[in-house]
Amino acid sequence: MKRNPLGRTGLAVSALSFGASALGGVFRPVDVSEAIATVHAALEAGINYFDVAPAYGGGRSESLLGKALKGIDRSHYVLSTKVGKYTDPERYGSDTLDYSAERIRLSLEASAARLGTDYFDLIHIHDIEYQGRSKLEQALTEGLETVLALKREGRIGAVSFGIYPMDLWARLFADYPIDAALVHNHYCLNDTRLTTLLPTAEASGIGVINASPFASGLLTERGPADWHAASAEDRALFRRAAELCTERGVSISELAFQFATSHPAIPTTMFSTASPASLRRCLEWHGKAADPQLVAEVQAVLQPVIDKDWA
Repeated sequence: MKRNPLGRTGLAVSALSFGASALGGVFRPVDVSEAIATVHAALEAGINYFDVAPAYGGGRSESLLGKALKGIDRSHYVLSTKVGKYTDPERYGSDTLDYSAERIRLSLEASAARLGTDYFDLIHIHDIEYQGRSKLEQALTEGLETVLALKREGRIGAVSFGIYPMDLWARLFADYPIDAALVHNHYCLNDTRLTTLLPTAEASGIGVINASPFASGLLTERGPADWHAASAEDRALFRRAAELCTERGVSISELAFQFATSHPAIPTTMFSTASPASLRRCLEWHGKAADPQLVAEVQAVLQPVIDKDWA
């Protein structure tokens, strides 16, 4: 699989990258043996970048990814995790946000233990917009300063954020010393606002990671999980788009994946699965051009929710 430079990080990442949120049961229940087999199949296919977070399943994703990567030469893959957001897996909506130096350092030690490593190629400061942005300034001051210190200490290679709001991305790109950016849900069939960040990314050497090609499940036949903020009317539009694709002999998942992985200026597109069969489908779709006429028709159906912000 083709590898691309990730901005100025010095990392060469595969055009497809593996988001491990699904391993923690974020979307559906997970079979452990299947999940481990999925990670191994991704490695065999040439995927070399794996991303995870302590918030995914309250550490379950990290533990499972650590089991899957055990015994594999650390130089054979790029690894990132996140800091600042933590979740109790037994209580939905139990997110805790803490961007203090003490918690970030403790979090990194816990993640390292679960993943069986002492070094992370990237660290993403996670979901700083949550809880009404009540922890935003802590994240942008103490949190960022701590992660920059970890970079100076050689504990991590690059500093990044993993967030959603476009106004915050504009602020980060303009005013903060970041090496990379994990941007989710902003380069897919229903939202292409990531493209507005690309000129600055190129000029500044910021490595862009495009995550959520399926729009957090909206662009799939099954549809999103119950926690997604899309209304009943919104979900109906995505079902109609899926039906249109079926009528044309293509699944909406296939069209969405082909579209999201096609931009030449985006180094890597990250998707998440815990199923070897799902991984195989994505690998088969990769590199095939999306039908431009069908893309236009689907986007016409989705016009009321194009570039919509989800709570």
